[in-house]
Amino acid sequence: MTTDDINNIKQLLTTPKHIVIIPHKNPDGDAIGSTLGLYLYLIKQNHITTVIAPNDYPDFLKWMPKQDKIVIFESDRKKAEDLIQKANLIFTLDFNALHRTGDEMEAVLAANKSTKIMIDHHQQPDDYAAFTYSDVSMSSTCEMVYNFIEMLGDKDKIDTNIATCLYAGIMTDTGSFRFASTTSRTHHVVANLIDKGANSAAIHNAIFDTNSYERMQLLGCALSNLKVIPELRTAYITLSQEELNKFNFKKGDTEGFVNYGLSLDNVVFAVIFIEHKQEGIIKISLRSKGDFSVNEFSRAHFEGGGHTNAAGGKSDLNLNDTVEKFISILPSYKEALNL
Repeated sequence: MTTDDINNIKQLLTTPKHIVIIPHKNPDGDAIGSTLGLYLYLIKQNHITTVIAPNDYPDFLKWMPKQDKIVIFESDRKKAEDLIQKANLIFTLDFNALHRTGDEMEAVLAANKSTKIMIDHHQQPDDYAAFTYSDVSMSSTCEMVYNFIEMLGDKDKIDTNIATCLYAGIMTDTGSFRFASTTSRTHHVVANLIDKGANSAAIHNAIFDTNSYERMQLLGCALSNLKVIPELRTAYITLSQEELNKFNFKKGDTEGFVNYGLSLDNVVFAVIFIEHKQEGIIKISLRSKGDFSVNEFSRAHFEGGGHTNAAGGKSDLNLNDTVEKFISILPSYKEALNL
């Protein structure tokens, strides 16, 4: 984002505006943390601001400051559309293509002529925003929101609630600061957020250390379904809708399951396939180590994308056919997987 961009945005924000902030569909910790962090900053500047999420988000994020103010497009569409229609500014956070909000919300946003500002760290952004802050080297969108507030000259406006939201998103998107995207700058930002009042132990406990019995049973099921293809250094997990139903699946229950495959010795590529009968798709999460790009793999074969080492995708085939397709594709990546 250029100095001119920042100056123009500062000018836009000098008078109270109607502002909407939007995360991607199936929002995760970084999406919710960044949107709430920005929301809390903007309301302190007297802007009439609302976060509108495309659909609901996991219970383990529902402790975050002011999360109860989030409007859910899927369940309150008229209110959401009215707010989008009134907006002078629309921030889109943690995604860079409008289809990531889902077909119905994408149509509403594409038709809207309000000024759009993108803040995102995923690869290959679409060109829909008047102002784009895109940086794939960043650990998280939450770190970028911190930078954005700092660029506006308002770092002193970050209070305990803003710090808590931003810390939560950085922590989740860096895998508790263990992913390669975690830089010395990330640690400097996190240190400042702790100084501002973010309680690192309490945040970690709220997100990672509170599990239901059913989720633990579902994890056991997932691990029993784990398969390894040693000659291709690949592991994959499947979960059918029947298995999800058996263990009373709730949104977010499979968060992190794919990383168990990646933790195996000599595995550099791990995938989880999760059946979603209601949507008629197989949801796919992909993770890798080193230089193997799951972003490119997912874009090429499963209508997805993301980062080099973490991406998502989907399949319209049934679960068995999706897995067979995946296995049939893998041999063409043998050289890349065995580097």
